Formats: sequence, structure tokens, C-alpha cells
Amino acid sequence: MRIGSINIDRGILLAPMEDVTDLPFRVICKRLGADLVYTEFVNSEGLVRGSEKTRTKMLFLEEERPFGIQIYGGEISSMASAARLAESFGPDLIDINCGCWVKDVALRGAGAGLLRDLPRMRSLAAEVVRSVDLPVTLKTRLGWDAHSIRIVEVARMLEDVGIQALTVHCRTRDQGHKGPVDYSWIPRIKEAISIPVIVNGDIVSPANVRQVFETTGCDAVMIGRGAVLNPWIFREARHELATGTLRGGPTLHERVDLLLEHLRLSVEHKGERKGVLELRKHYAGYLRGMPHISRIRLHLMQYTERAPMEEFLQSFLEASMMTDDPASALELASAGSVMQEG
Repeated sequence: MRIGSINIDRGILLAPMEDVTDLPFRVICKRLGADLVYTEFVNSEGLVRGSEKTRTKMLFLEEERPFGIQIYGGEISSMASAARLAESFGPDLIDINCGCWVKDVALRGAGAGLLRDLPRMRSLAAEVVRSVDLPVTLKTRLGWDAHSIRIVEVARMLEDVGIQALTVHCRTRDQGHKGPVDYSWIPRIKEAISIPVIVNGDIVSPANVRQVFETTGCDAVMIGRGAVLNPWIFREARHELATGTLRGGPTLHERVDLLLEHLRLSVEHKGERKGVLELRKHYAGYLRGMPHISRIRLHLMQYTERAPMEEFLQSFLEASMMTDDPASALELASAGSVMQEG
């Protein structure tokens, strides 16, 4: 898959997700093998109004490259201005969000709402392409609903105006994140256009990754919620593609070590209290499959500072090495954590 200077063979990409794909999580996924990572959704109106919070979303580290900034909005002039501002941050590409299904976005003519006005989608994409020198890509859905799927026509239209890669979430806007995905459209899209086609939607395991590549002929896959549930999916999927065999999941030591690294990155880039609190959404992914996960999560939820949380996790890891009983390890770690804090 070639997009500008980016050249990736059977790419495994991290999807842009609001309140999820911040800098710390992107770095974690990149280190685990994600080939391309993106920002959270960047609101074009907020960007052109000078919102500092919106601008902060576009900050990234060199180790994240190749890196994309995804912008969204329904006003063509604002999207063009936002693209130019995004380009000034030095990403490798600009991505246009035409797939967000939530009401506050789609019903205001942005995100998947543009699927109800294809001439406007065409004009908006063309103006963004004209406004920047970077490659411009676009993410969308099959259609607004099951009765208005025109994705092959949309794909040709977007290639015609200069979009350099197309990501398709294989559900309609009406489905949101529910209901079956329909990958059968991907071969038809591939036949219609020459730019790379990236598949998104319900790719939550290494087996899903391999199946999608084998059955659709796509150029890359994009993983969203599957990465939140299992950040190691990039490493595991790459192993399965290369060998045809399933790689073993992460050990307890690997899970705790990665959670500690994410904690460090989160505090470093967000400050202590915010960094610890915003990490809570990732506990389930790091601890998934472990015995007594609910009790461990409940204990972690009490922390608002880095040091005691690190002490608890280190104590839990050490206790787990001394006993085969996870419940006993948790009790030992909890007792030690209480003593250290008190």
C-alpha cells in the first residue's frame, strides 16, 4: 500500500477514535506493531477558532510516524482551513472523517452525514486536496442506511478528486457499531478504483485480520475497538500473517509492564491526576483474561497519583511470582499498598 511516501505491505492500522487514540495510547500501539496511527477526531471549527484543546490533539512524537491527522466538519471552507493548519504540524497525511455516525456529528452534515449529500462530499474532499501538499485520505461507511449504499460510486468519485486512499467501515451509518459487517463490498470497490482500500469494522482478533486480507483483497486493515480490548493485537496479527500460526498472548509480566509504561506516558503528557484518571478506560484491555479482573480494576480505580499505583502493580506482580493463587496475590498486593500509603 502506497500513500505518498508511505509504503506498507499488508498494513495493520490503528483507527482514529475519540477519547482513545491520544498520544500515549498511539505510542503504545506503535511499539506493538501498528503500521500507521491517527489522532482522535479533530474538529475543523474548533481548529479554525483557535481552540487550544483541539490543537493539542495534533501533537505527536517522531516515533509515531507514519502519522495521520484526521479532521471532520461539514463546512467546506472550514475544512480547507483546518487541513492547512493540520499540515503545519508536520504529519504524513491528512484524513477526512466521513464515517462518524453519532447524532451530534452526522445529523449536522459532518462525518457520515456527508453520505446523504454526495455532491457536497465531493466538493469538500476536492477542496481539502487542493488546500494541502500532503496526501489526503478519507474514511467512510458503506452508506447512510441499507437502502442507500452507493459505496462503489463514492469510491470512484473520491479517487477522481485526488483522495489517495479510502478506508471503509463495512457498516452503514444506521448500524453504528451494531449488526453484522458486510465485507462483500470490498472486492467490488477494489475493482472500481486503483487507490489503496483499507477495511475497518469488527476486526478484533488476529484471525479476523488474516480472514479479511484473504477474503477481500484489501490493501490494509484498520483496527479500532479490537486494539482497546487487546493492544497486543498488532504484534499477534503480524505474527499470524507471517507464519499462519497463532502467537501466544501476553504474559502477566508483559501486561503489568505495559500498563506501567502507559501510566508513565500518560502522566508525562497530561500531568499526574489527569494522566492517571484518563488511563482508567484502558484497564480492561490490559487486564483482560486475568483472574479476578473486576477486583483488580476496582482497586486501581482508587488511585489518582502515579506512585501508589505503581507500587500496587509492582507488589501484585511480585506476589504473583510467589503464589499460583491470583486471589492471594491480590490480597498481598492490596495489603502492601495500604501500608505504603498509610
